[in-house]
Amino acid sequence: MLTCTGCSLLCEDIEAIIEDNKIKGTKNACRRGAARIKGCANRLVPSIDQKPSDVESSIKKAAELLRNAKSPMIFGFDNSSCEAQVQGIQFAQKIHAVIDDTSSFCQGLLMEIILQKKLKTCSLDDIRNKADVLVYWGSDAQDSHPRHLSRFSYFPRGESRQRGYEEDRLAIAIDVRESNTAKICKKHFYRINPKGDREFILALMEALSGKAPVNDAKNMLELAGVLKKAQFGAIFVGIGLMYSIKNDFEILTKLANMLPKFSIMPMVGHYNMRGLNEALFKETGYVNRVKFDEKGVQDNKYALIEALKNKSIDALVVVGSDPVLSLPRSVLSHLSSIPVICIDPCQTFTSKISSVNIPCAATGVESAGSAVRMDGKVITLKKIIENNYRSDEDVIKQLMGAI
Repeated sequence: MLTCTGCSLLCEDIEAIIEDNKIKGTKNACRRGAARIKGCANRLVPSIDQKPSDVESSIKKAAELLRNAKSPMIFGFDNSSCEAQVQGIQFAQKIHAVIDDTSSFCQGLLMEIILQKKLKTCSLDDIRNKADVLVYWGSDAQDSHPRHLSRFSYFPRGESRQRGYEEDRLAIAIDVRESNTAKICKKHFYRINPKGDREFILALMEALSGKAPVNDAKNMLELAGVLKKAQFGAIFVGIGLMYSIKNDFEILTKLANMLPKFSIMPMVGHYNMRGLNEALFKETGYVNRVKFDEKGVQDNKYALIEALKNKSIDALVVVGSDPVLSLPRSVLSHLSSIPVICIDPCQTFTSKISSVNIPCAATGVESAGSAVRMDGKVITLKKIIENNYRSDEDVIKQLMGAI
């Protein structure tokens, strides 16, 4: 058995078919997981200025570039082991860098509030065993986390929900479109206008207070009635909701306070984003965007997007992430003028523009470690095939030693 790193569910029931030290197939894995486990279509090779090199030379060149940098940033680690993340934080402290990850423009705010214990949450095992009402809000779990409904929420027979979805569970979808998840929810799909989540929450809060909302009163009162009757509920928050209410996030806290039997679960995408958030929070009190200087933590106002807009960094180390693919093109022009160092198992859009590329092992297949599931449970990742690649933790250690 191995643990799948295709998403933050970290499914532990996966079997790999191995022939000649290569993965030929999988059992139980979803389409995302199977693709992840089989590995890179194009393996990253060491290079300097896009010319073939060797790992030692690439590490030496990366160290030289970082020694000359005055305002470096380290970005990523959401697809790295917890051990590599801790090493990455120490690295950022050593070179007085900013450390940030994708959570700064998706689930980070929610994760920070949960870690501050301002919102009630629970485990995926609690949901599987106890939950009777499930709300997918701004999240299409069937596409983003294909085994979520089948393993942990709607379809399983839980200890207190032996009759499963047929009689013991009700699933609700709130979204701007009828997603694949919404289709499963059938009559309990509530379509909202783009960026209309705040207005929807206000109307729902009125209905929960016993008032008839001005807009869509019938549906709001119906939904409020279902939520009030829940014995154990869970609201799965997707990035659709996060983007919509990012300027008034306290409204979600207010709604959660009106639903004491509900827990909030962030639908984290990358398999170990929560691991980095927890490690940074433990070290600094923040979950991302942390700036270190000679005195320690300076503040947490330095996200990658703003840094590229403001041209406030002069070197970027990217570990297990692909910002060139995911960030708006309008903020990426600054990358062409600064050294970019890419550490990854695979070729990415970022590696194609990097000054230095350093390949590493794929955690959970080619190297071992641990990761934190979306609900906070620590999961062990095993090495299942032999290889000559160094783990990303070891690469970071060597790079620190070379500086």
